[in-house]
Parts: sequence; C-alpha cells; structure tokens
Amino acid sequence: MANIRIGGQAVVNGVTMRSDNYVCTAVRKNNGKIKTNTRKFSSLTDKNKFFGFPFVRGIISLVEMISLGIKEIHWSTNQSLDKKDEKIKTSELAIALIISLVVALVIFKFLPWLTANILTNAFKNSYFVLNVMDGAIKIILISLYLYLISKTSDIDVLFRYHGSEHKAVSCFESKKKLTPQNAAKFTTIHPRCGTTFVIIVFVISILFYLLIPSKFSFWFNLLIRILLLPIIAGFAFELIRLSGKYYYKNKLVRIIMWPGLQFQKLTTKEPDLNQLEVAIAALNGCIKKEKS
Repeated sequence: MANIRIGGQAVVNGVTMRSDNYVCTAVRKNNGKIKTNTRKFSSLTDKNKFFGFPFVRGIISLVEMISLGIKEIHWSTNQSLDKKDEKIKTSELAIALIISLVVALVIFKFLPWLTANILTNAFKNSYFVLNVMDGAIKIILISLYLYLISKTSDIDVLFRYHGSEHKAVSCFESKKKLTPQNAAKFTTIHPRCGTTFVIIVFVISILFYLLIPSKFSFWFNLLIRILLLPIIAGFAFELIRLSGKYYYKNKLVRIIMWPGLQFQKLTTKEPDLNQLEVAIAALNGCIKKEKS
C-alpha cells in the first residue's frame, strides 16, 4: 500500500488527502471531534490516454486540483462553523474565488511585468534582463505576501495543517505506523509540495517568456504570458513528478530542488499532535478505501 500515490492540501481546520481512487477530507470541528468525508475520485489522466500524456497530464491535474480544492474547502468551511453560524453558499465561494483570481493576476502578473518594464526602460536593460527581473519580482512579492498572511491567526492554523499533511504523507511513504507521534518526527518539507511547484513555474516562465517576440506591445505580451501559464504548469508538473521520484535516491536532485523546498518554510509550520491526528484521519480514509 505504501506504493500508492498520495497527495494532499490543507483546508479550513483540516486536511484533504487524495489517493489513486479516493479523496478524503478530515476536519476538526469546534466540539473537538474529527469529521471525515470520503468519496470516489478518478482522474481524467487515468481514464483518457491522451490526457495521461506527459505535459498534458500536468495541465489536467492542475485543473482537477483546483476544482477539487474548491469543493473540499467549501465542505471544510461549513463543517468548521457552529450550527448557529450561517453556512457558506457555493455562489458566495465562487464570487470570492473569482475576485481572488483577478487580484492574483494583478499582483503577480501585471505589477511585476509593469515594474520590470519601467526598470528596463530606465536602465536600458536587455529583453533577457527584463524577463529575469519579472520573475525575480514575482518571487519577492509572493514571498512577502506569504510572510505577511502567515502572521494572521487563521492562516497560521492553515499552515500548521499544511505541515501536518506533509508529515503524515512522509510517515506513510516511509512505511512507518501512522500515529501522530511517528508523524511528528518527520519534516514539514515534502518534494512534491505545491509551494515548490509555484517557484518552479516562476523559474520556467523566464525561459518560456524569452520566446515571446520583444517587439510585441506591453498588453499583448502580458496576455500571451497569461495564456502560456497552463503550458508552463504542465512542464513544472513533470519536474515535480521527477523530483518526487528521485529525491530520496539522487543527491544531485536534492541539491537542485533545495531552493524550492526551502520556500515551503513560508507555507508550512510545525503542527501539534491534534492537527497530525486530523491529517492521519484523512490519510486513513483513503487507505481504507484502497484496501477494500
């Protein structure tokens, strides 16, 4: 069973785990009890041969991850609310996500591109330097953003559940008995984490964006950069997949991945035993179904 694919993410007061065929979300309710929700899930990359091709599967997996994340965050949010609280409606969550997407594009696409162009024009830099500055500014902005939001109480809890997810998965992959005490011994850093994925996307994007003709206008160039994101994500997915496969076997891979892995320190924190118990409950929900 330790050979099955396991991944996860932190949700509101809990953790979502995904195996080959199932998804399980576990949430710590206000009364202290753990509520779990396990359901069947089959990826399109397994159902359709074309969708399973390298690079294509990365784009499909990204879309599925976002869709799945939205559903599980919606469920976990409502489970963590008291009965007296009004439940979050799907429409309200959708509006919040659309606004978040627009804000993200402005902060992490438009502003870096605008700033890099201003600096390039001021210092007469090359198109290559322009793209490097664009990528560097993105990394600086997202690092600052993650650092600032980690200081809020809600995000602090979320990042601790993120750490518990990594520890539980590492414990499972090391074939250790799944207990909070055993999981606590592992690091909060994991080679297949989505945080590292983001950094890889930023680095790869520099190379991709160099292929865009420099003669294109500011706005047309920005549009192409946004449209290229799915393709870049597909390449980043393959690198994350390879790093996860060879990380523990190849020292060179560990050295190459080290900068991206360190970035996870911004999005994970040390969980307590109760949070590890929730992550293990989500993981066990998938494992039990896989065994049955």
